[in-house]
Amino acid sequence: MAQNTRTVPAGTPTNVTQKHNKGGIGESILRPDGTLKVTGEFAYSSDMWHEDMLWGQTLRSTVAHAEIVSIDVSEALAMPGVYSVLTYDDLPAEMKNYGLEIQDTPVLANGRVRHHGEPVALVAADHPETARRAAAKIKIDYRELPLVTDEASALAPDAPLIHEGRDDHHIGHVPHPNIVHRQPIIRGNVEEARKRADVIVEGEYTFGMQDQAFLGPESGLAVPSEDGGVELYVATQWLHSDLKQIAPVLGLPEEKVRMTLSGVGGAFGGREDISMQIHACLLALATNKPVKIVYNRFESFFGHVHRHPAKLYYEHGATKDGKLTHMKCKIVLDGGAYASASPAVVGNASSLSVGPYVLEDVDIEAIALYTNNPPCGAMRGFGAVQACFAYEAQMDKLAAKLGMDPVEFRQLNAMEQGTIMPTGQVVDAPAPVAELLRRVKARPLPPERQWESAGESADVRALPGGLSNTTHGEGVVRGVGYAVGIKNVGFSEGFDDYSTARVRLEVINGEPVAMVHTAMAEVGQGGITVHTQIARTELGVTQVTIHPADTQVGSAGSTSASRQTYMTGGAVKNTCEAVREALLEIGRRKNGSYHPAWATAELLLEGGKVVTDGGEVLADIADILEDEAIDLELEFRHAPTEPFDLVTGQGNGHVQYTFAAHRAVVEVDTELGLVKVVELATAQDVGKALNMLSVVGQIQGGTTQGLGVAIMEEIIVDPKTAKVRNPSFTDYLIPTILDTPTIPVDVLELADPKAPYGLRGMGEAPTLSSTPAVIAAIRQATGLEINKTPIRPEALTGTL
Repeated sequence: MAQNTRTVPAGTPTNVTQKHNKGGIGESILRPDGTLKVTGEFAYSSDMWHEDMLWGQTLRSTVAHAEIVSIDVSEALAMPGVYSVLTYDDLPAEMKNYGLEIQDTPVLANGRVRHHGEPVALVAADHPETARRAAAKIKIDYRELPLVTDEASALAPDAPLIHEGRDDHHIGHVPHPNIVHRQPIIRGNVEEARKRADVIVEGEYTFGMQDQAFLGPESGLAVPSEDGGVELYVATQWLHSDLKQIAPVLGLPEEKVRMTLSGVGGAFGGREDISMQIHACLLALATNKPVKIVYNRFESFFGHVHRHPAKLYYEHGATKDGKLTHMKCKIVLDGGAYASASPAVVGNASSLSVGPYVLEDVDIEAIALYTNNPPCGAMRGFGAVQACFAYEAQMDKLAAKLGMDPVEFRQLNAMEQGTIMPTGQVVDAPAPVAELLRRVKARPLPPERQWESAGESADVRALPGGLSNTTHGEGVVRGVGYAVGIKNVGFSEGFDDYSTARVRLEVINGEPVAMVHTAMAEVGQGGITVHTQIARTELGVTQVTIHPADTQVGSAGSTSASRQTYMTGGAVKNTCEAVREALLEIGRRKNGSYHPAWATAELLLEGGKVVTDGGEVLADIADILEDEAIDLELEFRHAPTEPFDLVTGQGNGHVQYTFAAHRAVVEVDTELGLVKVVELATAQDVGKALNMLSVVGQIQGGTTQGLGVAIMEEIIVDPKTAKVRNPSFTDYLIPTILDTPTIPVDVLELADPKAPYGLRGMGEAPTLSSTPAVIAAIRQATGLEINKTPIRPEALTGTL
């Protein structure tokens, strides 16, 4: 059941430049794609079709680390219906690798595979089953090599190097070639601060590998063009980043690779890297026919990166009155075989490792490793999730050792506006950490043992084990846990983060119509809805058309880092403002001599008309434009950031911070180790809710993903073979509607004056604190010290 409350303090700025327009910002208008998705009528990328298209298939390695001795494709090529078989030797360009930051990922394996499921060969055939069977006929002779699977094997003096001869810009400051990136943060003096501590707690924490588990598998359609280029229709998170990686390996200029976003069935970071894009284009160009590739669920687990598993080592100290004295930590992230987004994840994990607390003396180190495990990269929360799990466990340990209430202990140490981060950056916008905690704690608790009061009508779904009917309440105990987290918004560390928007205003059938064109990837976050609301607000029109996202307009950046409403929404707002000024200038030119208000009054656009701030109508927008159209394309940038110092970690690395708190109520069957999350209440500051319905949906969705990694979600990699053991939704479990509890949402709107409308990026924050809150509640219920996620039944029953 969705519940939400809303708090807007008096006098809070929102930076709204226009008065209210129907369907504008602040309203919970429905999403234009919502009904189509619910009814199954929405066209996803996997639904695309071309009448003469071929089907592509990828052959992937069956071992995790091996030399490719030989590849024999003759049987595959001889099969009827097979048009092309490609291996590394068939790649057309000098550039044969790609990558988000470090180009270390081969399009197809070159003499060596580095992880289970690495692409080795491609097949194009006239039927998907023919393509699959042909791929199975390719014979590969592997000579297996020693495996690197963890920190010890990666950093041993004689460790096999995952990438020999590295020449990327990180290699000069890492102590071992199997470390992708290292970021220390040093502030104050930990050794001196430790002397002031009355209590010290230490902890070693393990965070499992989580999958994004989007429901729409990787898919796309590549169509060769008459000019020798290619048109690619694909589900992705970042069209222009894909373009910059695809064009060089095809040997084509970027203008000959035309990309259009197709229907995306979820992303959560897993579509930020290249998957099938290059492969489809290669096959299309090789056969001169359209080629479609659609992964099945098994292949999807190998076709995208996952959340970094991590080992986290923490030490905290506090005085007897509850004030934190120092923190020391080491975070080891397993990046797998290729770099992906690991350097940026390291930056986030290190800079946010203290949590939303005031700490002046810290010693932090975060590293990401190259191993033969599956590649890991972007996932919702991006390095801050793993850290939050560990530092919140530490807060509970300290509170218990001091005999303090865990919420009050957190509030005593909570940061606020003006706090200095360990990186030296000042938190320059509201940071209501203590208030968020107060709100979740003050919410009434759900009744205990509800099944007992229900009598014969009791629903076993309310009990641990649910419909398996394993208990009727015997051995079931309740626990309550709290957590709060901090997440950055936008791209950081000096990255030139910008978004572009084109807006066209014209008269169609006598009515003013705005067209908004961006390259933003709509992956389910509701961005197209918000763009419509912004255009209505700023231009005073009812009719707004959203142009399909493509690379014929400037980059909108990635749909990640909680940045799109801030960045591309900001671009749409700025461009609409420029269009509005252009319209008013036309109005002044045409009508200025008829009414002095054109020259003296503040003019607004409302309901298709130009009005004064006093409400007097001066003209219809349609009458001003007549046959003219205003068409502008502008970029929007946030305040600049800077890289963290590679020795001290100091620097203004982030744009904005966002905060969320959770209270989890769980019931645990201590005899069978089964957990039922009864309620997962949350409070979050969103700055300004442009669409409250979407905001609440995002918060509840992120909360549910955090619940999943707390009690069920983990990709299991065999430590002896580095092979994935559960690449299916049969064995990789995600929360269903029966697992998802009531999620009451308390929304605060404390505006950030630097941001468009005062908004705060909010999509990732709920994923952070929901996980440690659930685990804290289980700890309270069972009395067990739980330092690993996810928690499995055998860990609760002692039957490991």
